[in-house]
Amino acid sequence: MKTAARRRAYGAEEAPYALPSRTGARATGRGAPYLFLLPATVLFALFFALPIGYAVWLSFRKVKVSGLGLGSGARTEVWAGLENYTAALSDSELLRGALRVLGYGCIVVPVMLGLALLFALMLDSDKVRLAPFTRLAIFLPYAVPGVVAALLWGFLYLPDVSPFYFVLDRLGLPQPDLLDGGPLYLALSNIAVWGGTGFNMIVIYTSLRAIPAEVYEAARLDGATPLQIALRIKIPMVAPSLVLTFFFSIIATLQVFNEPTTLKPLTNSVSTTWSPLMKVYQDAFGKGDIHAAAAQATIIALVTLLLSFGFLRASNRRQKQEAAR
Repeated sequence: MKTAARRRAYGAEEAPYALPSRTGARATGRGAPYLFLLPATVLFALFFALPIGYAVWLSFRKVKVSGLGLGSGARTEVWAGLENYTAALSDSELLRGALRVLGYGCIVVPVMLGLALLFALMLDSDKVRLAPFTRLAIFLPYAVPGVVAALLWGFLYLPDVSPFYFVLDRLGLPQPDLLDGGPLYLALSNIAVWGGTGFNMIVIYTSLRAIPAEVYEAARLDGATPLQIALRIKIPMVAPSLVLTFFFSIIATLQVFNEPTTLKPLTNSVSTTWSPLMKVYQDAFGKGDIHAAAAQATIIALVTLLLSFGFLRASNRRQKQEAAR
């Protein structure tokens, strides 16, 4: 007994460390998620939340000019309230740009999503050949930067340098001017459709591949044709992906900027305020009125948020109604 007691005492004195308490372990475990989230939170605050807050703050300010506007204290920044927002909502050029973007979106969104769904269904077929190459070929335009794609298509639209116009001239066919009037919407929409179809196709195709094969087998045993399987099984089951791609397409349409800005030097039909974002850019860097531009940008962001929230809410309500049935 004495020997055992001595050994325990000696071991206790020579212990290299003490076991952590349960309270300390729980405290460390609770703080670990916040520690991992800290880098992302800091980056989000610095490069996303802070610029948004600064833009909103600028939208409530304006520059007051005293006298001739000369001298160190002649131009001061003062509180403007809702003056910039009132001016933006009554700006006819901004409203015309919104209408142009609406017409542009009515062409881009249905065509792009329709082609993406069609390509995804075709690639999901059992009879398709060279599926990896086809997927890459459809997705590859999405990897091309928007400015490069606009320059590429702008070269093909110009009558003097386009090989298509040369072929039409040799064949004696009419040569439409795609950079003037109504065809301009088709020309701009073609660039967006060419670049965005591949991304949406990948999203829809991934959802199709996640459908269990047993569902298709049961449908074939019931005598369903490939067309019936596509219309009654595949498309309804990838409805969440369609909603997601539609949501992304609406946001991209409201923020169209690269295509018209790149094509502007090639035609007089594209003004500096063709789209709302171009109007914001022109007011901020062309006229130097960053306060009015900030108010317009805030309005565009709010409209995008309201449309997105309304669409997602309507989609969720419809899904709940279908699930209740």
